[in-house]
Amino acid sequence: MTPEVFFEEVTGHRLECAWYAPRLEGPALVVLHEGLGSVAMWRDFPAQLAERTGRGVLVYSRYGYGRSTPCTTHPVGDRYMHREALEALPELLDRRGLERPILFGHSDGGSIALIHAGGAGRPVGGVVTLAAHVFNEDVCVASIEQAKKAFETTDLKDKLGRYHDDPEGAFWLWNQAWLAPSFRDWNIEEYLPDITCPVLAIQGAQDEYGTGAQIEAIGGQVAGPCETLILPDCRHSPHRDQPERTVDLIANFAAAIA
Repeated sequence: MTPEVFFEEVTGHRLECAWYAPRLEGPALVVLHEGLGSVAMWRDFPAQLAERTGRGVLVYSRYGYGRSTPCTTHPVGDRYMHREALEALPELLDRRGLERPILFGHSDGGSIALIHAGGAGRPVGGVVTLAAHVFNEDVCVASIEQAKKAFETTDLKDKLGRYHDDPEGAFWLWNQAWLAPSFRDWNIEEYLPDITCPVLAIQGAQDEYGTGAQIEAIGGQVAGPCETLILPDCRHSPHRDQPERTVDLIANFAAAIA
């Protein structure tokens, strides 16, 4: 399945977008990438979602990532996910005319989906998270510190250059935010009780960026129906480690939402 690729002007920046047109009626899926992600880094996963669900699928690269406008401000502070969830995402949804979307996010994208669903004051059809964070943990900081070392000592910058126009800017946008002292107290649990839509929260049993406390907090605090699932033999990226299982879970979740 080939998407329509275009740029959308959102909060004063050009965002790289890809749209897979729907075959069936129902809310579209909006795909929110991780801290170092982009449209291209999802590879064929959005196409698989579109094929399996029959729904429209919108994928985009946030400001500073992929082919979107590079971000020139570093560090960006500890509310960059709030700005995405409460300012950029609502504007993008309005520009595309998407109502009651199913938000599907990985890592930072999952956190953005939760903030939007609980704090934007807009109807959301459902939320699917992969390895979302609702608070910071020592294991996350340690892994992000290891990523910093890898960026400075290996060819990681060159690898990221395949997916980002400004790989250095994209890396520090994420890395400096998470390693800032002020970010140790980052917490978005306040939004969970206001999430009334269905939620599916998935995490790998061997997630190197978070413990099971993350998924327990989501499952225990959202107001709407919530299913939590820990996948064995899976690390931080279920859509890469177990793509078929992950697509099945999301497709079944979307089918249940009218």
